[in-house]
This record gives sequence, structure tokens and C-alpha cells, in this order.
Amino acid sequence: MSTPSPPRSVALTATAVLLWSLAAGCGGEGAESKDEDLATQRLSWKDCPAPAASEGGGDAPSPLPDGDEWQCATMKAPLDWGDPKGDTIGIALIRAETSGPKDKRIGSLIFNFGGPGGSGITALPSFGKDYAKLRTRYDLVSFDPRGVGRSAGVECEDAEQLDEYFQQDGTPDDSAERTKLLDDTKTFNAACEKNSGKVLPHVRTTDAARDMDLMRQVLGDDKLHYFGISYGTELGGVYAHLFPKKMGRAVFDAVVDPTQDAEQGSLGQAKGFQLALDNYAQDCVSQGDCPVGATAQDVKDRILKLLKDLDSKPIPGVFPRDLTESAATTGIAQALYSKDFWAYLTEGLEQAYNGDGSLLMVLADAMNGRNEDGEYSNLTAANVSINCADDKPRYTEKDVEAKLPEFRSASPVFGTWLAWSMLSCADWAVAGEADHPDVGAAGSAPILVVGNTGDPATPYEGARKMVEALGEGVGVELTYKGQGHGSYDSGNACVQSAVNGYLLEGKVPKAGTVCA
Repeated sequence: MSTPSPPRSVALTATAVLLWSLAAGCGGEGAESKDEDLATQRLSWKDCPAPAASEGGGDAPSPLPDGDEWQCATMKAPLDWGDPKGDTIGIALIRAETSGPKDKRIGSLIFNFGGPGGSGITALPSFGKDYAKLRTRYDLVSFDPRGVGRSAGVECEDAEQLDEYFQQDGTPDDSAERTKLLDDTKTFNAACEKNSGKVLPHVRTTDAARDMDLMRQVLGDDKLHYFGISYGTELGGVYAHLFPKKMGRAVFDAVVDPTQDAEQGSLGQAKGFQLALDNYAQDCVSQGDCPVGATAQDVKDRILKLLKDLDSKPIPGVFPRDLTESAATTGIAQALYSKDFWAYLTEGLEQAYNGDGSLLMVLADAMNGRNEDGEYSNLTAANVSINCADDKPRYTEKDVEAKLPEFRSASPVFGTWLAWSMLSCADWAVAGEADHPDVGAAGSAPILVVGNTGDPATPYEGARKMVEALGEGVGVELTYKGQGHGSYDSGNACVQSAVNGYLLEGKVPKAGTVCA
């Protein structure tokens, strides 16, 4: 389950995407023969190198606010958890050691920032200062999950091919356009099999959860303390299901609905992004003299007209590429991930109405993992690979056509785009594991589940569904009445106090707590 980005959804914290090139990388390894007990391996922590192209490129991470350096290491894990004595792969890790007294240290706090396909190696340094309080009692740790970045990263198409791929018409209007979309999708998927066929059967969320339990042991922790955001909540729920007695203090923020299949998840996101667009439009006109519409409805009507015009006549974007309808839709969706980006959406729309699509394309590039040098991280390749390995359904053109009215009713702007994205696993080389993840976690320690009422990518209703699916006495729901994808990084003092109180002191908030 994930959020949109042609060809598949990417539930990744928006700020992390836009800061993709500002953080660090860490070395992973290809498959090799295992000759040791992996649970007793010793990690060799070193200063972090600059991130690989697959992680987004850029410079090595800057020191932490107190001057401490980020450290990186590689953990060996089985390529195939069904054959734990077989070949291994390297899982790239990053950490910031605790800033507080050693005798107050609780352990490691492991982060997953979402995707699937997001590099924790690049994301954690981007947010380092936001977790300074948590660092007083934890080593902050994140990682590139298997298939991502340097952790046996999946490779599909090259940058030139991806530029063309993301220009494709993701909202086909006739049989010829539908055939081309499906053919392009199958070509991309075939490239994944050709370039990464050995890894594709082993990038399921259940595999990543087992990697995290190995990580827990290698880091020397009796319990896994965990902070999962977006898809990271699904990964955390799967871990809690597989290892309920090993779950320590955990927070799920921007919560994936674990009861939905891929179709239901996409439809929920259509509603979520439309709600966020409604809120953006209302906010713009409420400030007076909104430059992109006289009323909230006018704002949305003009966006629809822009997209329709771009479908037949793209405008200049980031040279030499044009801004197509699909690229513009992607850029608008990216801007809705955070209220902090609404001003960029207004500016991008103003430019587009005047024939300049550059800012909307920059936003689209951020969602697609493209940096300013024209290189792509493996965000999309990993996202498709993990989703298709996880999700059992395989949708056809007829399936999409039957669902189009419902999707368009849910969102005039995003519905068609999200409906057609359900074709992304066409002819995928590996069978999907299940209709939806199993997160039942009877016997687990309490898990704080934080839902944001204005979240576009993981709609608020998912938090309640996660609490119910975790089981009685496990999930504790907290509501944030806000905007954007996620709650803790919004800076809301009430949310941060509740999360910090649980992770640092073990104080479980009262179920049903509401922060505004």
C-alpha cells in the first residue's frame, strides 16, 4: 500500500523527498556466501560517504547540531529468509549515537520514513534536528531497506528512459493511449526483471521486517524500539505481527490502512488528495486575493482546465522536457504532502497559467526521485518492486475501466490518474504475497498510532483501522487535526509531547487523545 507517483504510489514524507540530495549515503553489498552466525556479527561504524546515485546523490551528511558525525555501517542479512544459511546481501545503516548520559540510554530507535522505496540513509540526516530530544536517550538509526539504495538496490530503467517514462500519458483517453500506457509499464517491469531478477523475489515487507529483527539483535537490543512513518507504519505492523514479544516502544505516524487491498488503497488516496486540494483551495482564497482563483471552486476548476489543456498541448517545463498532464498532476500531488509547500503550489500554478511549467515539474521530479543533475534515485524501481511483491492482485485494463467512475467521483483531479496507476504490476515477474498485510499483534507492547485528519497520502481513517487490526490492548490512537502527510514533523507541540512522553518515559497517552 502506498501513495501516488506514476507508475505506482510512493508514501514518502514530502520533505524527505525534496531534501533527497542533501543527506548522506552508506555502503551496501551485493550477494555473497554467508559463513557466520549473522545475529552475532559486529558492525564496523565509519564516517558516512556521500550518497550513491541510487540514494539520490549529493554530499555526505553535515555534522549534527552538537558537532557529532553521522556514522554508517553495513549489516549482512540473508538474501532469502527461507534459506538463512545461503547467500547474503548488505543492508546499509546510519546512526547518530545518543547525546545523553550513557546510563540513561534506552537503546536504538529505528526509523523507516516510508515509500516503499525511500532511503533511510538520506532521510534521517535531513530530519536530525527534529529528533534531538529523542536522541537524548536513543541512538537514532535508519537504513535502506532491501531493494532500496545500496541495500541490494533494484535497478530498472536508466535516467534517459525514466525521463520518457514519466512523460507518458497516465490518464489515457482512447484505446491507443491505453495500449501505450500498458506497453510502457510492461517495458519498465521487464527491465526490472532483467537487471534485478535475483533480488525481486526477496524484497517483500515481511523480508524487511525480518531484517529489522536481525538489526535489533546486531545492535544489542532486547526489544525493537521503532518510529515508522507512512509505509513505515505498515512495515512496523508487519514486524509486530511476526515478533510481537520483541516489540518495544513504537510510534506509527501517517498510518497506512492495513485492511485495504491495492485498489481500495488507491481509491482512499484519491479521496485523501482531493480533500487536501479542497483544503488548499479554501486556504488560498481565505487569505484574500488568491492569485489562482476567485473562489475555492474556481481554484479547482482552473486546475482541471490546466490539466485538460496540458493533455493535448504540454508547455515548457525543465529544459528540455515539457510539462505534461501527468507531470503536472504529480507536481500538484507532491505539493499537497505538506502545508509548507502550498505557497510553492500557488506559485507553480501561476507560472503554468502563464505558460511556464518549470516549478510544477521540479515538484514532480522530487516525487519521482530525480535530482537537478538529471539522475534518478532508485525510489521508483524499489517502490514498484516492493509493492508488486507484496500485493497479490493484478489489475487489467477492464478492471480499471470498470472502476473509473468511482475514482473520478472520489477526485475529479486525481481519480483517473490513480485508477490507471493500478496497472503498475502488469506482467510482474514475482507473484504478490497477499491481498493486504497481516498486522495482528496480540501480546505486543502498546503502539502509539497517530492519524492526521488532513493527510492526503495516508487518509486519517487508516489510523483507526490500524488500531483495530493490531488487536485489543495494542494500538493506542492519537488524532492530530492538521494538514499534510504526517504529524510529528508538523511541529505540533501536543503531538510531540505525546510521542516524546511515550518513547522517552514510557508514558502511554490516553486512547482517543486529540491534538489541534
